[in-house]
Amino acid sequence: MTPGTTFLTRDEIRSLSARSDLWGAALVAHCWLVILAAAALFVWWPNVATFLLALMVIGSRQLGLAILMHEAAHNALFRTPWLNAFAGNWLCGAPILADLAAYRHYHLMHHRHTQTDRDPDLRLSKPFPTTRASLRRKLFRDITGQTGIKQRAAQILFAFRLVGETESVSSQDLAQAFGGPVLTRALIANAVLFAVFWTFGGWWLWPALWLLPLLTWFQLVLRIRNIAEHGAVAFCDDPLRNTRTTLAGPLARAFLAPYWVNFHLEHHLVMHVPAHNLPRLHALLRQKGVAARMTLAQGYGQVLREASARPDRPAA
Repeated sequence: MTPGTTFLTRDEIRSLSARSDLWGAALVAHCWLVILAAAALFVWWPNVATFLLALMVIGSRQLGLAILMHEAAHNALFRTPWLNAFAGNWLCGAPILADLAAYRHYHLMHHRHTQTDRDPDLRLSKPFPTTRASLRRKLFRDITGQTGIKQRAAQILFAFRLVGETESVSSQDLAQAFGGPVLTRALIANAVLFAVFWTFGGWWLWPALWLLPLLTWFQLVLRIRNIAEHGAVAFCDDPLRNTRTTLAGPLARAFLAPYWVNFHLEHHLVMHVPAHNLPRLHALLRQKGVAARMTLAQGYGQVLREASARPDRPAA
């Protein structure tokens, strides 16, 4: 039984859970077309403004690839299993140095034990709320590439299972992090990207428009997304209180919350509902009067304020 059956009928869940190969193809294509369009704009009109815009857009769509891989981990991106596996591994995971199987194993543990002592994601949420100074330091390390460089230098998280969602790994984890088919897929995918960017205008476009966003903007928006989902919420097993949904406008959806990832509480209620149906699920919960009991934020500004609400220690 999923937590959603407390609030939804089985027919409602069945309707919301319908998968579509057309939707999956459209989402993956959209993500890559946005990435290429941002790169093309800079190549066509090179200046500081278009470079910064490309860096932000591409970094946000790298997060989009991680989100679509997350969809594939729930077998919700495509209806056809082999398409789900292929897109999740090659088109979404490998370009950002992530592995679908390792992520799925880890992530399902998170769903099973959300905000309990057995939640493997607890180290991401438990530090919050923190102080404003601490949050500023974290965000500064992200946007300046310090977090990303540290992680990639350590060969990207053990088995890539967090897709870059932590700042520390053990030596045993690192020994298993980057080998076999995972490394092969990552190298092939990035070799293809290198060739595409070189064709666009030069070899330097890959480090400038793929690697740099991955080390900076991607890390920043990834952290903000992580905080929004489980940071500064109740430490309990109530699915309406241990997970947050963040209401997002067009700009926030473009740069912080692509592909409906902001509807995280709804995702935890019925984790196999495809992302494009999460707004419908949210609306249905509102119709049923559940919204008053849900942990909701009126935007990412509210999330960051709640996550940094611990008072700073007074100077000695």
